[in-house]
Amino acid sequence: MKTVLCFGDSNTWGYDPDASFGAPFPRRHSREVRWTGVLAAELGADWQVIEEGQCGRTTVHDDPFNVARNGLDYLPACLESHQPLDVVVLMLGTNDLKAMHNAPAGEIATGAGVLARWILQSTAGPGNVPPKLLVVAPPAVAPLGHLPDLSEKFAGAEAKARRLPALYRTMATQLGAAFLDSQQHTTPSSLDALHLDAASHATLGRAVAKALREL
Repeated sequence: MKTVLCFGDSNTWGYDPDASFGAPFPRRHSREVRWTGVLAAELGADWQVIEEGQCGRTTVHDDPFNVARNGLDYLPACLESHQPLDVVVLMLGTNDLKAMHNAPAGEIATGAGVLARWILQSTAGPGNVPPKLLVVAPPAVAPLGHLPDLSEKFAGAEAKARRLPALYRTMATQLGAAFLDSQQHTTPSSLDALHLDAASHATLGRAVAKALREL
């Protein structure tokens, strides 16, 4: 059996924008709807899919309003906990778009690259060699004009998010990792502009499965 670790943020956790809109706490897509669940169904019984999504997770930034959101702080323990891993799927960067981090698109890609290098230099794969890596550029950000609070929180995020696929592709190529542009397979919800509905989870899960088969 092969094992794949999916390391990401709320869109890997499965945040449901429809059920969560106006709710007092985040609601989650059911397991079979989440892209990780679709991935597991597509790959079949010969694969184990491990979900490691967390709402608010960044690449390398601390969040003063939410503890333990720095992806780099958690990644080493996560790799060690789940090893041996055949493949890691890395999809982070959306929360780096928050205005408080003041990170240009290039620095967000650099942050993702720090995590990618850690994975590729780890001993988390079978036989204490590095696992293979699929770098996934995060989804686009939809217009936020109807959400004034989020619009301030993610000021400039829509334009910066559009630049990430090219930057992530370059980073992945330089590191010898596989690459997938999630923006080619997903559309962010019009409700909150950030999260994926069930249809986008389905198309993303199938796209990741195809990429892993090719890898």
